[in-house]
Amino acid sequence: MRSPRIVVRAFVGAALVLSLGACVSLLPKSKPAQLYRFGGGPAAVQAPAPGAGTGPGVVLVGVDFPRAAAGDGILTLTGDQAAYIAESRWVAPATTLFQEAAERAFDHPGSRVRLLNRGDIGAAAVLVRMDVRDFQAVYDQGAGAAPEIVVGAYARMTGADGRLLDARTFTSRKRAADNRVSAIVHAFDEASAEVLATIVAETEQQALSVPPKPGAAFTNSTSTSTTTVRRAP
Repeated sequence: MRSPRIVVRAFVGAALVLSLGACVSLLPKSKPAQLYRFGGGPAAVQAPAPGAGTGPGVVLVGVDFPRAAAGDGILTLTGDQAAYIAESRWVAPATTLFQEAAERAFDHPGSRVRLLNRGDIGAAAVLVRMDVRDFQAVYDQGAGAAPEIVVGAYARMTGADGRLLDARTFTSRKRAADNRVSAIVHAFDEASAEVLATIVAETEQQALSVPPKPGAAFTNSTSTSTTTVRRAP
């Protein structure tokens, strides 16, 4: 014959287990989001080629993004409807990844210009501001077909004195190989790289056409330009 104390303990223990089980069953169940990136990671950064870092200075003064695409959601458009790819997101806000990719593009081996800090604006030949106006996957052939990735950036290039050197939109369109997230991300990577390479090439051309300042001296530095998000009205 069991003692009442043991019976009570057994009952309390069973009640506690049932209570915990009930709590666990009420927790929401969802798959963890898969993280992606574009623009290459730190391992993709290569050492500058011999002679790099001695050309005209360039300052990336800012990168603007539309609010819908600025965060870590992978934006898609189907007609007039916008949505984000489920259970998938960028490893960091798209604004951050794009700016990091832009800095690496200017620092590529063989570059004829040097990326300077914002504090070195007085020593720069060209100031560049990028306004990314398109950064989405467009399902223009139906929801089940591979989307077209559109990356478009309006780049404004001015001299340190504020003189306008060039201002235009650079756009790249890449059809994803398949309607899979990995293929879509790869197309984002290709389109972003193409846009940035074109902007860098045009910036180099403008910088090399600016007469050097007397006694100008440059030091190797890395851009720390800020990224801003354009708010929807």
